[in-house]
Amino acid sequence: MATSAIGPGFLTQTAVFTEELLASFAFIILASIVLDVGAQVNIWRIIAVSKMRGQEIANAVFPGLGFVVAFFIVLGGLAFNIGNVAGGGLGVNALLGFDPRVGAVMTGVICIITFLFKEANVAMDKIVRYLGAMMILLTTYVMIVSSPPYGEAAIRTVAPLEIDFLAIITVVGGTVGGYITFAGGHRLLDAGVSGRENLRHVTNTAVTGIVVASIMRFILFLAVLGVVSAGFALNADNPTASVFQIAAGEVGFRMFGLVLWAAGITSVIGAAYTSVSFLTTFHPNIEKNKNYWTIGFITFSTIVFAVIGEPVLLLILAGAFNGLILPLTLSCILLAAHRSNIVGEYKHPMWMTIFGTFVVLLTIYLGVRTLIQMIPQIF
Repeated sequence: MATSAIGPGFLTQTAVFTEELLASFAFIILASIVLDVGAQVNIWRIIAVSKMRGQEIANAVFPGLGFVVAFFIVLGGLAFNIGNVAGGGLGVNALLGFDPRVGAVMTGVICIITFLFKEANVAMDKIVRYLGAMMILLTTYVMIVSSPPYGEAAIRTVAPLEIDFLAIITVVGGTVGGYITFAGGHRLLDAGVSGRENLRHVTNTAVTGIVVASIMRFILFLAVLGVVSAGFALNADNPTASVFQIAAGEVGFRMFGLVLWAAGITSVIGAAYTSVSFLTTFHPNIEKNKNYWTIGFITFSTIVFAVIGEPVLLLILAGAFNGLILPLTLSCILLAAHRSNIVGEYKHPMWMTIFGTFVVLLTIYLGVRTLIQMIPQIF
């Protein structure tokens, strides 16, 4: 779950918002951690105790609601997948200097091959583990050499000079919004980790995933903060890559391009596969031809980006859109938590219900504010 969250959108959003908010972005990270935990713990626990997938839970709450949830999650997954393809394009741009659209097409083709040949999927899993470790080490190195103002960042974590609602909803959406948190919950079901006897493990896993992803975000935030605090301006076309170039030179720039491309590829695969798993709600034939639907999903995402362009804007908007879906999905889970026909004799802790309700209300408020901010960017 943590490595899935650390994709192109995660990296780009962190760089863009750090340049805009400087040390005050530390508060955004802290606020997002609270919201992420409130959402993910509730969702994963109810999926585990009910032994049902997200759309099945929604249908049990109210007949037909699962189709509505599936529609919005697939729509959000498509938005995120277009952004993931864009991230792959940015990675190729940093690595080889190709136009991001050319890189996006290359990314899409590789992902399609992965679904056509199982051997390619196995090999890529192994390679990405090493690339993921390299990304964390390289980011930590850049953080150290960029010499960020650690004291200022610590102060602004609790006393920000500026609060950006779009940043909060985007960061939350990029971690637990839309399909993302359900992907982790569903994977627990597939692994047989469900039932009341596993709730402690499910809760610990949910929190640990958020903490690991947030640690990586904070390291990247400090790396970017060190660069921009020194007076450097990020490249608007590829902001995160420029951070590594400024701090670690040409070699760091090329290595980051490789890592970003790998992150784009794995995120495209994950988003497409999970989104199509929600599409199976609509017709049994989709389940029988899941691979072909997934390939079609990737192809469509690639074509949309190749036509639209604007990779950085797409990555920001994708996270924001998934954050807007969160109130709907989390509301369904909270209603299900107190339905005996769904959770049986399980009693959901009242403090979790209150915590989840707080997240729903706050994300609705933030979502409205975000829509007001997003409209000028879209048009």
